[in-house]
Amino acid sequence: MRYPKFFDEAEKIRITDELSDMLGAFEGGEIEFSYLDVVKSAGHSCPTVAGAFLMLKEGLKRFDTPKRGEINVYLKDDISEGTTGVVSNVVAQITGATSKSGFHGLSGKYDRRGLMHFNADIDSSMRLVDRSGKVVDIDYDPNGLAPNPKMSPLMQKTLSGTATDEEREEFKDLWQERVERILKFPEVVITLR
Repeated sequence: MRYPKFFDEAEKIRITDELSDMLGAFEGGEIEFSYLDVVKSAGHSCPTVAGAFLMLKEGLKRFDTPKRGEINVYLKDDISEGTTGVVSNVVAQITGATSKSGFHGLSGKYDRRGLMHFNADIDSSMRLVDRSGKVVDIDYDPNGLAPNPKMSPLMQKTLSGTATDEEREEFKDLWQERVERILKFPEVVITLR
């Protein structure tokens, strides 16, 4: 499997999952999620997938010991609006939080349903709240790292089937170049409060 080198260079997200320890999946329940893990699950790498990854990576650092399945996630928009569905899939993969379809738990513990909330009345893109009540608000705006101006016309040609092989390759390179810049400069695209 070949993919851009920067997928492996992005800082990993570390989170603890007591269920995974109890069931013997990960010793001590310690889990690492790489950007590559998220891309595999999403099936693609884009500014939205990178943004969701970064929002969680930076937001979870604000908690002493972030625990998978114990963090409520609030998203400002509806699941069907814009890229919210993509963001929620990345969030669910890493935090375990779901609205209705997730793991129902064992003997009243580890229930992950009801931890993802859409149409939240928040002033940020995402809010994380742990069991202690600690709140982290996160905004993501990739516009500070604008795409190469050649990217949009190349995308149109690629989508319409009129791009040459060279143009398709150039589009791929420019697309991933922007994602790489987003991942390497999170302070430009992420605001925490």
